[in-house]
Amino acid sequence: MNAVRTNRDRLVRLAVQGEVSHPDVWSRSYDVGYDGVPRLLPGTGGIVYNVRVGDPAFGWAAEHVEPGVSLRAKEKDDNLGLNTFACVGNEAVVLSGEAKGKKGVVTGKHGGIEHVLVDFPPEVLEQLAVGDKVLVRAWGQGLEIEGFPGVKVMNLDPDLFDRLGVQVEAGRLVVPVAAVVPAELMGSGIGALTSARGDYDITTQDRALIRELGLENLRLGDLVAIRDRAGLYGHQYRRGAVEIGVVIHGDSFVSGHGPGVTTLMTALEGEIVPRVTPAANIAYYLGLRQPG
Repeated sequence: MNAVRTNRDRLVRLAVQGEVSHPDVWSRSYDVGYDGVPRLLPGTGGIVYNVRVGDPAFGWAAEHVEPGVSLRAKEKDDNLGLNTFACVGNEAVVLSGEAKGKKGVVTGKHGGIEHVLVDFPPEVLEQLAVGDKVLVRAWGQGLEIEGFPGVKVMNLDPDLFDRLGVQVEAGRLVVPVAAVVPAELMGSGIGALTSARGDYDITTQDRALIRELGLENLRLGDLVAIRDRAGLYGHQYRRGAVEIGVVIHGDSFVSGHGPGVTTLMTALEGEIVPRVTPAANIAYYLGLRQPG
């Protein structure tokens, strides 16, 4: 095995900023599920006190629950910059309110609603309020792995990349993942013009298949490999390609939706080999939770 080298010393660090968002109601009324049942459930936005990375992605009485704190900039163009340049693993600092000066870490980017998700310790959540300003020290877009021009990396803090334990074996990158997802299960988010922000969903309406594949045990923050999918410029089906991502929000009752995945790296020609490792979760790599 060989060490993995990157261009981290040539990446630009910059500040992007948002506010703690207010919870949203997607359809302004009830959401009609894939089973024809209307539901009105908590979902995206705000401060979630009892769901964090490392917790299950399934089983919550919720719709697309976003763990921790959801950020959004008021101006559309500013929010585009926040969502593009913030990377998973980046440090976030509270700039206003009772929690001023407290720090958290970016754990995902949710497309459609265009939120950046941040984990803060439970005691900090109690001090935060909707509208508090949060600065993210953005760093990671443009990350490259030396010797692997066919591998595209995005949305990933270089320090977190170093902690993932990626190794070179037989000329390929071996990446630890908690689960492998087949291409046919990917849904909402296909058709996006870029993978450098947002996410796309693992569809979960075929519960028997989800159980068969062992995906019912997915946790928020798990690294997953999506087979026969490429995230080079948006999400596309490509036989033999692999997309590595992180589970960033919870399950959904809506057709074509489910736990969301933010892309972290991708390759077309077999340069990436996923290795199933049950503890492959960013909550552990970032020291936010303890395994077990």
